Amino acid sequence: MKHVAVLMGGWSAERPVSLNSGRGCADALEGRGYRVSRIDVDRDIAAVLAKLKPDVAFNALHGRVGEDGTIQGVLEILQIAYTHSGVLASALAMQKDLAKVALAAAGVPVAYGVVVDRAEAARRHVLEPPYVLKPISEGSSFGVVIVKEGRAHPPQEVGRADWPYGDRLLAERFVDGKELTCAVMGDKVLDVIEIQPVSEAFYGYDAKYAKGGSVHVLPAKIKPKIYHEVQELALRAHRALGCRGVSRADFRFDESKGESGELACLEVNTQPGMTETSLVPEMAAHAGLSFGALVEWMVEDASCNR
Repeated sequence: MKHVAVLMGGWSAERPVSLNSGRGCADALEGRGYRVSRIDVDRDIAAVLAKLKPDVAFNALHGRVGEDGTIQGVLEILQIAYTHSGVLASALAMQKDLAKVALAAAGVPVAYGVVVDRAEAARRHVLEPPYVLKPISEGSSFGVVIVKEGRAHPPQEVGRADWPYGDRLLAERFVDGKELTCAVMGDKVLDVIEIQPVSEAFYGYDAKYAKGGSVHVLPAKIKPKIYHEVQELALRAHRALGCRGVSRADFRFDESKGESGELACLEVNTQPGMTETSLVPEMAAHAGLSFGALVEWMVEDASCNR
């Protein structure tokens, strides 16, 4: 059986989630008969992998380094086959402003947005409320601020001296409505989930990862036409960014906007969570694929030059 190095942890803000993803995937791969090495990634990762010489690197990292093309470049240099997307697709999807340009060019609807300096965003409203401020290249909703309609003053939190998410923010028009998500496996699109946060106003960190933080409605209870449109757009987004393996596209759907409503793609996640509360394993299970079968598919799909 193949020797699989499961890469997890790292030093991004999403380290705890990555450790959970990595442990679950490593357990599942061992259960499928693979030889597994569990690696908590540090800055000596190239030397560690060069010495270990695994057949495949299962990338369970989330956030910067693991998701932005950096680790993918290391694996390409070492010529170790790896899961998920390659260097360019990973970097492009992580850079939210550039990803929006590529998605819009491919006909995937996105919310209007502008890139602003965080000091400016703390000084004045950079868009007419309601709008959303988000770091250019973070995941798991870290640093996301929703500026509600009628708010008199701009959000002061983004101007704090200890703000850890970078100086450039993406300001986007707020799209109200349902939170929808859809995953792609290779060239196959999975079903659509509607996410209903239990205690938060939006699908934030706790709603994503705390047990009971959100309710997942699968399949989403939306009109068949919209359901199929979300699937088609998820696949189009996957291809537009050049994704490989598994990706997940997140959408907002406002039913109040016209006869067909308004559908907007928020982002494409090239390293979707693989924890017990994660969405992709749930979609795969709905399609008849166990968690073990899902991670095995990802390992067998691994390659270089992705």
